[in-house]
Amino acid sequence: MRLFPAALALLALTGACRAADTWALERWIPPFDYRSTPSEIAYQPLKKARKHWRVCASYPHLKDSYWLSVNYGMVRQARKLGIALEIVEAGGYPNLDKQKAQIAECAKSADALIVGAVSYDGLRPLVVTLSKRMPVIAAVNDIDSAGVAAKSGVSWISMGEAIGHYFATLHPKGSPKVRVAWFPGPKGAGWVGFVEEGFQRGIAGSSAEIVSVKWGDTGFEDQLLLLEDLLEEHPNVDYIIGSAVTADAAVSLLRAKNLTGRIGVLADYFTHGTYRAIKRGKVIAAPTDSPVVQGELAIDQAVRALEGTLAVSHAGPTIRIIDGKNINTIDINDSLAPASFTPTFKVE
Repeated sequence: MRLFPAALALLALTGACRAADTWALERWIPPFDYRSTPSEIAYQPLKKARKHWRVCASYPHLKDSYWLSVNYGMVRQARKLGIALEIVEAGGYPNLDKQKAQIAECAKSADALIVGAVSYDGLRPLVVTLSKRMPVIAAVNDIDSAGVAAKSGVSWISMGEAIGHYFATLHPKGSPKVRVAWFPGPKGAGWVGFVEEGFQRGIAGSSAEIVSVKWGDTGFEDQLLLLEDLLEEHPNVDYIIGSAVTADAAVSLLRAKNLTGRIGVLADYFTHGTYRAIKRGKVIAAPTDSPVVQGELAIDQAVRALEGTLAVSHAGPTIRIIDGKNINTIDINDSLAPASFTPTFKVE
């Protein structure tokens, strides 16, 4: 399991994904193969773009603070490099046709496209077509590699494995059985199949009994409805594990039903909500993939692709687990946008 490479001890002590103008990343060679073993690199981002490039970035949604943190990273790096950035968001993972239409329109006036896809392969024809006249960068969510110039992301297999493995340390195989409800996310999204694979691998060494699997969009109301169904079907469940939005909704629902403390909650990625909930002891743990850095890196890759200096075509931050033991000491600035930041759709 790829959670504690040599440099991770230093990262755990400093909490840093960056030092001065260098980012500590993991790089995949050959690129676009998340199943290979990445190597650690010290990545030096650009200081300024050669011209005022125009970049279009498409997100699945801005319904939770994870993508807000990606947005913050992109906006910060775009301003630093002196380029224009236009953001569009599809409103949710079921909205493939909407994302296609938004990308087609936004790309008309862009030099490069960054896409956080709602579907692993649903955008393939459009991406291939657009790649003939501009570089296409895949950010955060994995997509089919046809036409893609670079990817900024982490292995969602490793994200799922991280939280599954963490759970296994709490309830190792051979200990009393615990009933777990698993909320993978929306079927067909570019990260869900991978996080499902990794999670199942991670909990293989645990005493978990998966009593329910609930698929659905990562909107708060969607997850709340799924959680209400779960508690009707399995009132004696011991743990809820799923997306950060699942965790947020679970904290709210368990409080309303006076079940806080009886049912444990873990998330498979990290947001402002999970940060607050871990600090308050309402969520046990979550892995962070530093979405701020992923946003910054995607912008950097887009500009390098335009300027012919793209040497690192597939990289992302190191995954770190955050729990009650390190929540007060770990640096979260690479993971969370500042509280004052609001969604920003244009940088001129």
